[in-house]
Amino acid sequence: MNFMSIPQFTRNTMRFTEIVGVLGKYGLANWIPEQFPDMVKGFFKTADGVDLNTLSDGARLRLALTELGPTFIKLGQVLSTRVDLVGSELANELAELQSGTPADPPEVVRATIEAELGKPPEELFAAFDSEAIASASIGQAHLATLHNGQQVIVKVQHQGIEEKVETDLDILIALAKLAEQYDPELRFYLPQNTAAEFRQSLLRELDFRREMRNLLQFERNFHNNPAVHIPIAYPDLTTRRVLTMEQLNGYSIANVERLEQDGFDGKALVHTGANIFMDMIFRDRFYHADPHPGNIWVLSDGRIGLLDCGMIGRLDSRTQQGIEQILFAVISKDSSQLTTVVIRLSSAPLTLNRAALEADIEDFVAEHIEQAAADFDISNTLDMLAAIIRKHRILLPTGISSLIRLLIMLEGTVKMLDPEFKLFDILASRKVEFMQKRVSFDHLTQHVLKSYRDWERLLTMLPHEFAEILENFRSGRLEVHLAIRHLDSIVNRLVYAMLSAALFIGSSWILSASVPPLVKGVSVPGAGGCVVAAVLGLRLMYAVKKSGDLD
Repeated sequence: MNFMSIPQFTRNTMRFTEIVGVLGKYGLANWIPEQFPDMVKGFFKTADGVDLNTLSDGARLRLALTELGPTFIKLGQVLSTRVDLVGSELANELAELQSGTPADPPEVVRATIEAELGKPPEELFAAFDSEAIASASIGQAHLATLHNGQQVIVKVQHQGIEEKVETDLDILIALAKLAEQYDPELRFYLPQNTAAEFRQSLLRELDFRREMRNLLQFERNFHNNPAVHIPIAYPDLTTRRVLTMEQLNGYSIANVERLEQDGFDGKALVHTGANIFMDMIFRDRFYHADPHPGNIWVLSDGRIGLLDCGMIGRLDSRTQQGIEQILFAVISKDSSQLTTVVIRLSSAPLTLNRAALEADIEDFVAEHIEQAAADFDISNTLDMLAAIIRKHRILLPTGISSLIRLLIMLEGTVKMLDPEFKLFDILASRKVEFMQKRVSFDHLTQHVLKSYRDWERLLTMLPHEFAEILENFRSGRLEVHLAIRHLDSIVNRLVYAMLSAALFIGSSWILSASVPPLVKGVSVPGAGGCVVAAVLGLRLMYAVKKSGDLD
């Protein structure tokens, strides 16, 4: 036994108990009847005294995740992008999660900076404000001034946050494993895979050097675009737990009154910001994944500034092509093509009824897409498409699902300034761009080169592989392995049925032969065997009925 692991085991156990308690409190609230004593019902209240049984399931889950702390708040924010997993109603509820956390004391911040950068803040900066101006789940922000007079923001990671997050992630992985093992309904949604992806994403977010690299990448991508400004990152003053970047002089794009006072055209800013995100997605395949109003600023000179670049999305070429094909099919109102693309890109169940899916998508196209462009709402359209995908138990790749949610969030943000804004118009204007890119010389050249490499590899390997197959066949060493899904359960049931039948036949013979001991002339082992065989037979019939009728 490794005694060094005992403290970690103890911490995990205590935290596991706390998590189960909170989930139980919020999950059982709607089961508490009115006649229960007030002392019992008092346990099922929020910190503000609101009865939990008066809240919706989504609101209780959001409050439970908030109470469980940073890791679970981040989990809820990630799940809010997976409409195909949780549905649009719960996704909208989880999108309201706030990640505020009390700031660390000034002496702790100073110690963290000195440990990471090797010098105290007074030597590293001309001025440093030890009082945080903001504090989120991972870290807190401080104002500072460089020795050259540049105003900067210094993000400092909360003390002990890594240990807390790793403990929560270990427990989350264990809970996902239990859910997948004991709940057949949840098993389809692959909770272990989702938890593993979330673990990888969150651990990356704990490293501030990644956010610095994101800032540098955005700066390279938009260095020729005068309409956008990315905060300058300072690598010499950045480590895993400390990030130093330029302080932007501006305010949130949602501050409509301030925009009017400063004489900015809100509608023009909306179209500029939307096109910036379209360039990120379809040109660079590297995009800001959290476009809420607090992260999109209007600077004093009228440029768009982007904050909080810790959450980013990347698209590989296949996912990008899939997104373009989905949007192209939606814009073209082609239900058959949309069905084909969804099936090809997704993880569909073996029992998928393609005809039913295509019928639902045809109804969806007729009801939500074949309408005047002025009335077209892409947020509602993508929500409905996600609902159809979820109805048929289809899982989209994480990148596509997250991007659908991002487009919905982006349209909601820009509509705060221009209620008549239609993201559909910008996407439709890029329809020609999508088509030109697919038939461009560079695109076709890449496909030809890739195909050439694949064919070259195949033609190089084919003679050797074919000769080896012939040699194995000639020498009698050729083996064919067949993999049949669920064969073990089929064999188990067959053996179970044979044993039950054998027990029943044998017990019937013992019963008819009156093999002692006898009770009122009836053989006890014969009667007992028949009863056991009948129970086993009923259990087998129940198992068959549960998995599907015989026909």
